[in-house]
Amino acid sequence: MSQATKTSPAGQATTRTPLWALVVKWLALALFVAAAFYLATQLADQGYAVYIAVLAFVVMAVLVVYSTRRFVPAKYLLPGLVLLLGLQVWPIVMTVSTAFTNGQTITKEDTIAAIKTNSVQEVQGAPRYRLSIAVPAGGDVATAPPVFLLTAPDGALKIGDKDGLKDLSPNGVTKSDSGKITAAPGFQILTARQINARKDLQTFAVPTSDGGGIKASGLSEAFEGRATVSYDAATDTLTDSATGEVYVVRDARFVPKDGTGQAFPQKWAENVGFKNFQTILTDPTIRSGFLKIFGWNLAFAALSVATTFILGMLLALLFNDDRLRGKGIYRALLVLPYAIPGFVTSLLWKSMFNQDFGLVNSLTGLDVDWLGTPWGAKAAILITNLWLGFPYMFLICTGALQSIPSDVREAAKIDGASPARTLRSIIMPLLLVAVGPLLIASFAFNFNNFGLIFLLTGGGPFEAENTSIGSSDLLITYAFRLAFSGVTPDYGLAAAVSIFIFVIVAVMSYAGFRRTRALEEVN
Repeated sequence: MSQATKTSPAGQATTRTPLWALVVKWLALALFVAAAFYLATQLADQGYAVYIAVLAFVVMAVLVVYSTRRFVPAKYLLPGLVLLLGLQVWPIVMTVSTAFTNGQTITKEDTIAAIKTNSVQEVQGAPRYRLSIAVPAGGDVATAPPVFLLTAPDGALKIGDKDGLKDLSPNGVTKSDSGKITAAPGFQILTARQINARKDLQTFAVPTSDGGGIKASGLSEAFEGRATVSYDAATDTLTDSATGEVYVVRDARFVPKDGTGQAFPQKWAENVGFKNFQTILTDPTIRSGFLKIFGWNLAFAALSVATTFILGMLLALLFNDDRLRGKGIYRALLVLPYAIPGFVTSLLWKSMFNQDFGLVNSLTGLDVDWLGTPWGAKAAILITNLWLGFPYMFLICTGALQSIPSDVREAAKIDGASPARTLRSIIMPLLLVAVGPLLIASFAFNFNNFGLIFLLTGGGPFEAENTSIGSSDLLITYAFRLAFSGVTPDYGLAAAVSIFIFVIVAVMSYAGFRRTRALEEVN
């Protein structure tokens, strides 16, 4: 369909949008609104009122910007702005807010309900149900919220989840001869292997209206019981009727009042102010480990940038010589390490650094325990990162060298400058004008090079007396270990470490960019 034109009052010809383009635009807007409405209903089910308000604002902005001919610049800026806020600003805000908490996400009320539900014990004479354990259709079988599909002794069908028990419509439900549900619309029934792989099912129970709960007994049966733990809001304590133990609140969890026995493992969210930052700065173990990791982190980033840049620049200078033949083939071969995925290369080098069977010791005749000693692990990391990083530096240096006018070097040669003097006084300043900001970006990347450390050494080797801090850890791998390892992960402390990393990288990058301004005068 050709575009029609019309004349404006000023006599200027304007282009009329084709009909098919209008149809496509409004269909796209309608699909966007429908998807946003569906997402809003899911957020409402989870009680995320703030997220719903943000989503509504985004939908209104999209409709205002794209439903008219006006706001042309905003049509291009809005997607990037939304992605910037969603993928950059919002994670930073969440990290900062988490750093001032104990890192938990559930409320005290939910914690009390979980403790009471987990304490359910079978009562003699209580009904037993035929059980099938499922997850909502389309959910991850390993992480999606579990659902109990129950058949009561009288044949009634029930659904049980963390919110309680409700009736299940028999439409579309199939059962075995024993009454166990084998299929139900909207649910995916888990296999025995999938059930055994989920640790949360061992303590999961469906709360009932009388304060009890329904728990699984094996894979095909469930029982209804009574909770042995009760909560007294007046004294803010829990009492276990089975043992007579009274639990009081301490550090966002319930602990035995008499100081003996184990506390309940569940914790709830609580603001702790600057406690996490204070812990990093004052705790002797964490402070000494933090400073040691920071020193290695700084050295690793600086050495990685220096070694990869020097090697890449030297190779670029070599291949920039017109007398060299076959440069295309050589350049393609040198870029191969950069073309292979980094995680594959890291795992390959890990096998080559094996003390007994690795290629490195076999070729050199050494017997170095590369990954089992602190200095050996650090050397292995630097060697591997040199292999991974020099092709990138080679590429950017090649491009920068080819952009330097040849007459500049010819003038230096006529003036009697030696090749070394030409390199030092002319080529290097002009080269750093182009690659200086990229060197700073490379430093920031290597300062947080989580993948290489995690895949090559895992942060180790570790000292026997302190297994939380490894000899080759970076601050980012240390934060990861705090957040996701151990019996009681500390997300709040890990978020505080992440803020320290952000501030350190920001300060060093700012200082580096200020230094590169002096190079701009070279041009």
